[in-house]
Amino acid sequence: MTETGPLDNMLAQMEQAREYVDIDDGIFERLKYPERTLSVSLPVEMDDGSVEVFEAYRCQFDGARGPFKGGIRYHPNVSEEEVSALAGWMTWKTALVDLPFGGAKGGIICNPKELSQSEIEQLTRRYTEGIRRIIGPDTDIPAPDVNTNPRTMAWIMDTYSVYQGYAVPEVVTGKPPEVGGTAGRVEATGRGVTIVTEETFEYLGTDIADADIAIQGFGNVGSVTAQLLAERDANVVAVSDVTGAIYDPDGLDVEAVGAHVANDGRLEDYDAHEHISNDDLLTMNVDALIPAAIEDVITVDVAERLQADVVVEAANGPTTFDAANVLKERDVPVVPDILANAGGVIVSYLEWVQNSQQYSWELEEVNRDLEARLTTAFDEMLAAYEQKDIPDLRTAAYTLALERTADAHEYRGLFP
Repeated sequence: MTETGPLDNMLAQMEQAREYVDIDDGIFERLKYPERTLSVSLPVEMDDGSVEVFEAYRCQFDGARGPFKGGIRYHPNVSEEEVSALAGWMTWKTALVDLPFGGAKGGIICNPKELSQSEIEQLTRRYTEGIRRIIGPDTDIPAPDVNTNPRTMAWIMDTYSVYQGYAVPEVVTGKPPEVGGTAGRVEATGRGVTIVTEETFEYLGTDIADADIAIQGFGNVGSVTAQLLAERDANVVAVSDVTGAIYDPDGLDVEAVGAHVANDGRLEDYDAHEHISNDDLLTMNVDALIPAAIEDVITVDVAERLQADVVVEAANGPTTFDAANVLKERDVPVVPDILANAGGVIVSYLEWVQNSQQYSWELEEVNRDLEARLTTAFDEMLAAYEQKDIPDLRTAAYTLALERTADAHEYRGLFP
């Protein structure tokens, strides 16, 4: 089998769901292409006085259901193809959890670990200036993603607001609470993964307490997921970062690992029961594997050796299309990314609504709304899976997302 890139994977996922949903051929053809992608070059004066030019993108995939919504990532592997795929996945994600948004994604080709805080700020503000003509609280609302955070969003908000002449907190989500962010947003994606994992275990008739769970990736999403699962008495037996993985069959001390990483520590330096490779983590015998890093980590080779009872996709596109088919043939359930990691965009929506109303909600209300929306979407996915005799959960989720997006296009029509 020949592995393909993320955009080809997404298009293949769409095609696989096509036969289970009644969509006009012309509308389905429209759904394959992003509405627009902006490419910008960003000259930045570095700390040493030199000027470096960075490449960056913002892709707006489909806005039939509402304003575009999607994160911004800073990573060396950012490409036009990647942001197009991620924007597409965001389109299906917002439709699946029934938010009034379309899908977008942005990214800058850079390695933030090689940049100072000042250089990252200058890069962020230059990027905001480059894309400000296509973003806005009623058009496209960015959020954090890989290697970006609430501080990054505050810089974007400030830069956009300077051009507008007044504060516009609703132009981004995932901001610090001091400038309009909402309680619970930082933990939202990890909390959502935890909720979906609990729902999955209940559906499969197993108990999350004492379940062995491996988490690939220990950034914001992976670390929050690990902490919340540990609080539910699950055994998080392995986690990883770019330097490697650590393993303890009795369950890691997630709080201690988190403190080590928060202190700029790397997992290769952690005093663990055992250090293992990332491949070992992906293929170990556990009750659940949660890939929570980047796309395309579960390849055909990994899928053929994977021993987890279920995969819950906390990252965007972690499983290649061919690998997903291998897991389907092996009867390994995969809870798709467009549901499992939708907690972030759900709470981003709640933040956007609060900013628009100039009224904030308590953490408990935000978390209740998050859980209600995710469990509803989970139940709707299962209903489609069972009633339409669909072969896997991902395809079931896509049928709902495609149908809702196609219906919006049908009602809106084609202009001119």
